[in-house]
Amino acid sequence: VSVDGETVDRAAGVLNRATGVEATVDSVFQIGSVTKVWTATLVMQLVDEGRLDLDAPVRVHLPGFRLADDTAAGQITVRQLLSHTAGFEGDLLGEDTGPGDDCVERLVALLDQTPQVFPPGQIFSYNNAAYCVLGRLVEVLRGIPYDEYLRRYLIAPLGLTHTAPGPHEAIMYRAAHGHIRPTADAEPQPAPIWALPRSGAPAGSLLAMRPRDLLSFVHMHLRGGLAAPDGPEVLTSASVTAMRQRQVELPHLGGFGDAWGLGWEIFDWPGGTVIGHDGDTVGQNAYLRVVPDRNVAVALFANGGNPRGLYVEIVGHVLQELAGVGFPPPPEPVAGARVVDASRYLGRYSSRLADTDVGQDPDGRIWAEWTPKGLYAELGGQPERHERRPARRHPGQRGETERQAPALHVRRC
Repeated sequence: VSVDGETVDRAAGVLNRATGVEATVDSVFQIGSVTKVWTATLVMQLVDEGRLDLDAPVRVHLPGFRLADDTAAGQITVRQLLSHTAGFEGDLLGEDTGPGDDCVERLVALLDQTPQVFPPGQIFSYNNAAYCVLGRLVEVLRGIPYDEYLRRYLIAPLGLTHTAPGPHEAIMYRAAHGHIRPTADAEPQPAPIWALPRSGAPAGSLLAMRPRDLLSFVHMHLRGGLAAPDGPEVLTSASVTAMRQRQVELPHLGGFGDAWGLGWEIFDWPGGTVIGHDGDTVGQNAYLRVVPDRNVAVALFANGGNPRGLYVEIVGHVLQELAGVGFPPPPEPVAGARVVDASRYLGRYSSRLADTDVGQDPDGRIWAEWTPKGLYAELGGQPERHERRPARRHPGQRGETERQAPALHVRRC
């Protein structure tokens, strides 16, 4: 927890139930998709240097960028990649293109048969692969692999001492191991693997750190891009501001915010605007929430159990007490709601990692059944079935609930 640049940290539990090693405040956890804010920061550094135009087509610097829809591939801009509005299917994070320095390049090459779901810039759809394209973009413009770019342009300037771009560095620290449930009612067990493939690093497959290091990164953003109160400058204040500006408004998706900036997720909560990001990897979870106007930030890492409940209990309390910002009330089921004709929405919604089947029974009740496949299935993901009911949200409040059912959009990493 950070207030006005002063940080307090605490740890509890164990890093691995098989070894019993206790967690400490210096233990490193994977931050998953929180990495996307780091990737966006690296992109904005290139904008600051005049080497990259957010509204120029990606092909200006990546002429070999291909999708199944070649017209769309030629139109997609850097801004659309950053704001999840590029429109192509984005679940490529589980594809392993090897451990070499060319792994991100090879992953981006696999996109050549990826379908376009909607025209570029039209609506929001969370896209892991878009951030791998951004990672490749910065590799080309810097001439170094993504993880080395992280070391030189963020980890070193910020003076981070417990941050690991990959497993070979993480093993040098007191590293957390993720835990998963083999069945829905089973106790959490150590996951069969520690990390996702290196090729997904720009989207969040590898980066690990202690919470204090993540808050040091946040402090840079809160200082207008300065690594320390007296410098040096890591990012211009103009880019810091641009990253927080709303690029696309979101429908109520359950667990997501209200808008997206350039990397940052934006939440309109009672008491103030919050920015942040979540991250999920193999049995590890990270939550980052920042209230810029109050100079308050909270980073919460977990490696199994009920991380969402922990987030609601701890982060909700801290933000209310220190920033006067509260979670919005969750949607309320509408009592006695009429039966609706859901025929337009019935059927199967497929992505690379899961199928969602939507059906309506003879009583008019609507059900969604989520079935993992590919990497999710290999890691023990279990099918889930939930009823979908009409709900009423509190006016002007679109928030998160403690227990979220799988939604019909592609799940994020």
